[in-house]
Amino acid sequence: MQAEEHADPTSSDAAAPAALIGSSPAGVAVFDTELRYLYVNPALERLNGVPASAHLGRCVADVLPDMDVRTDVMRQVLADGRPREITTSGQTWADSVIERRYWRVALHRFEEGGRVRGLIGIAQEVTATQNERDELKRARSYLTLLDNAAASIGTTLDVETTCQELAEFVVPVMADAAVVEMIPQGNGHSRREPPPGVLRLRRAGVAATPELADAIDRFGGPGTDIDYQEDAAVPRCLAADEPVIEDLAGDGRPDRAAPTPERAAAYRATGLHSAVVVPLTARGRPLGALSLLRAGDSPPFTEGLDVVVARTLAGRAAVDVDHAYRYTHEHHVARELQRSLLSEPRVPNPGIEVASLYLPVGEGAVVGGDWFDAIPLKGGRHMKVMGDVMGHGVDAAVAMSNYRSMLRLMAEDDLPPHRVLARLDKAVEQSGLDRAATCLIAVVDRREGVCEVASAGHPPPVFIDPGATGARVARVPVGPPLGTGFGGYRTTVVPCGPGTVLFMYTDGLVERRGEDIDVSIGRLTRLTLPASGRLADLLEDVVDRFAETAEDDIAVLVSRSRGY
Repeated sequence: MQAEEHADPTSSDAAAPAALIGSSPAGVAVFDTELRYLYVNPALERLNGVPASAHLGRCVADVLPDMDVRTDVMRQVLADGRPREITTSGQTWADSVIERRYWRVALHRFEEGGRVRGLIGIAQEVTATQNERDELKRARSYLTLLDNAAASIGTTLDVETTCQELAEFVVPVMADAAVVEMIPQGNGHSRREPPPGVLRLRRAGVAATPELADAIDRFGGPGTDIDYQEDAAVPRCLAADEPVIEDLAGDGRPDRAAPTPERAAAYRATGLHSAVVVPLTARGRPLGALSLLRAGDSPPFTEGLDVVVARTLAGRAAVDVDHAYRYTHEHHVARELQRSLLSEPRVPNPGIEVASLYLPVGEGAVVGGDWFDAIPLKGGRHMKVMGDVMGHGVDAAVAMSNYRSMLRLMAEDDLPPHRVLARLDKAVEQSGLDRAATCLIAVVDRREGVCEVASAGHPPPVFIDPGATGARVARVPVGPPLGTGFGGYRTTVVPCGPGTVLFMYTDGLVERRGEDIDVSIGRLTRLTLPASGRLADLLEDVVDRFAETAEDDIAVLVSRSRGY
């Protein structure tokens, strides 16, 4: 087969991602908002058997007519920004003795300056070598990481809390250690001026694996002022507003990655060998930097997925930080009044671990109405929400967004779960939404060690206690679905002490054709915490047990309190 070539210059919109992902071993393409190629990296040229110039300005179907293209899923990612994975099959222009080949494609929306600029697609052939399968697995874990970011980063209007959440979120999935440092803001307090030619940042978030925790603590924790030499990695990153990758163990200038040459030697002594620094920038203004470090057997950072994902996470955190800076003054009085009315001081870090999972059923399935949320409340409490709008497609997604927005507003009134459901049911009826939804609300009070639960036609929550050999299914009265106007919801109080995992899910996880729902839910009592104790590993176990036989979309939200 021969491909017709159509030369078209790469759009400037693709210049930033192109510089980051050009050397990725995975096939990577950047599309504009009309799903036309803006850029393809060399790996994708080889995969498609078509030069880059023959891609530019054309859609996938034009370049690869023998491929099964899911443009509907691509447009959904553009619309809502939620990454997805699809499986596609067919034949490219590359020589192959295989009649039909299959690829797994990860799709992620590309934004710049707060504007949607297009779509990034990362493709891997699923029958490729083990190394390529490992790369796909890493891409999948990164997309899951991005999916969970919204529930874990920016849970408060506090800069230090957001920075610490960002540092803890990337360890250990992306790095063995992470440091977030911020440019000091004028807040009316006098500060010690740095020497000439020195950049002084304030360390706002630090996280590390248990093996590195003590060593990283010696370098300075949150609240520490760090002075950087002019040619260190962090000042270079902020000056150029571009990521900087450093080899800490190489023969070049490894001392440039550290604040001082002496600190670089200390880094190497702890086994740190690779670093990447990405800027935290919002509205064109540098706010600080996120530094990721790897040690021991962890692979060095490379251009491509590592940098793209790190920069995306930093960008999201920067928006939250900027929002906190802009509104700190006007909310200061309200927060102080709130603190004065509380029996105990407000805890800056909510102390809640949250992990989530969303799996559409089938290959390239149309987005469903499954949704979940985690909402901070007063007094260190948190509201966890799991819902399922009936149906699939764009209408279900729009209805889902309306449900979620209305519930977030009602959560601010700090009502018990059954009253929130009653108000939401009435609001949905009055709004004219023509799609009913099931919903489960759980308010976790870490101080009291209890969880208040109310259900609107939704499966009951499951609790996994520390050290238990099985899980317990809560007995919760089930009211009618939202949007019916019948009301009649009730709140049940369930014990939920520190370390207990609250497990919420949609019916796609358990419901099977021809099986009684009580039997289906009963299988969840066999859930236990994995040996690692990590919530992410618990979700992987859920996927292994239930995903293959699922007949509907699966959404899972798990959380755990660290106690007071």
